[in-house]
Amino acid sequence: MTSGTALRSTDLPLPLIRRGKVRDVYAVGDDRVLLVATDRVSAFDVVMDEPIPFKGAVLTQITAWWLRQLGEHFGDALPHHLLSADVDTIVREVPALTAHRDALIGRAMLCVLTEVVPIECVVRGYLAGSAWKEYAASGTLAGEALAAGLRESDRFDPPVFSPATKAETGHDENITVAEVIARVGAERAALLERMARTVYEFGRDVAAPRGIIVADTKFEFGVRDGRVILIDEVLTPDSSRFWPADRYEPGRSQPSFDKQPLRDWLDVERRAGRWNGESPGPTLPEAVVHATSLRYLEAFERLTGASLAAVLAGTPSAPRLESAT
Repeated sequence: MTSGTALRSTDLPLPLIRRGKVRDVYAVGDDRVLLVATDRVSAFDVVMDEPIPFKGAVLTQITAWWLRQLGEHFGDALPHHLLSADVDTIVREVPALTAHRDALIGRAMLCVLTEVVPIECVVRGYLAGSAWKEYAASGTLAGEALAAGLRESDRFDPPVFSPATKAETGHDENITVAEVIARVGAERAALLERMARTVYEFGRDVAAPRGIIVADTKFEFGVRDGRVILIDEVLTPDSSRFWPADRYEPGRSQPSFDKQPLRDWLDVERRAGRWNGESPGPTLPEAVVHATSLRYLEAFERLTGASLAAVLAGTPSAPRLESAT
């Protein structure tokens, strides 16, 4: 069994900016923010009552890992917002958090404050999810025609830049590049696409020898001192579709390293009429919570080559990756 206590919410001595589906965001002075990834989990746009142990730490530490890789490869050519994801550094920078250190281990990021660009920059390497649903119905993506005869999970070559609007609740809505240009201007739209493609292609190439297909992913960007920078989570199991390469088979949906066990169980509950698909969600069985936690931990270990326990070393909640059966 996975050990540890999950964190569903935080109450820190800082001004709360917002609570998202997963992250609690706090102001740190006038120019920094603290992003805390809780263990909340949502599926079908409903936040479940039961949190998933270690999920927040996995999302935070995968993001920090990717940003280190990007920094080493691109340097200042691809700027990002992260100042530190090390809890002791964060506590030194923000002494008011000293009493909350243990709760923040592994799951907090101190970042520069930006003006968020209100566009989800999605890059699709494969035809899946909402893109497949639209294509299967009409042969289009965001209303624009794609090649005929594509199957579910077919690879796009080259990848498709598929922007969407940012939604505070419910689903993001796919939009065309022309609509992005209308919202942010041609120069910034081109920059967003170029940066998103660069990060996706880098991530895809890094993940491939680790046996992971990055089927698609979404990025967010912000503006700081007139410069566009990468913000929020990066190439995580929540913001991306990670598929095991050894099980890839086009023409069907693929298994993934994310909350698939949760979605599968909820789908059964909906089909059986035991859940109407709306909030509140049904009570999650311990086995589903456990299996979902393991899936996130496996994604972290396969991608980074390290155990999350190394990040949480010395704490009572260090995870053990064991079989779900």
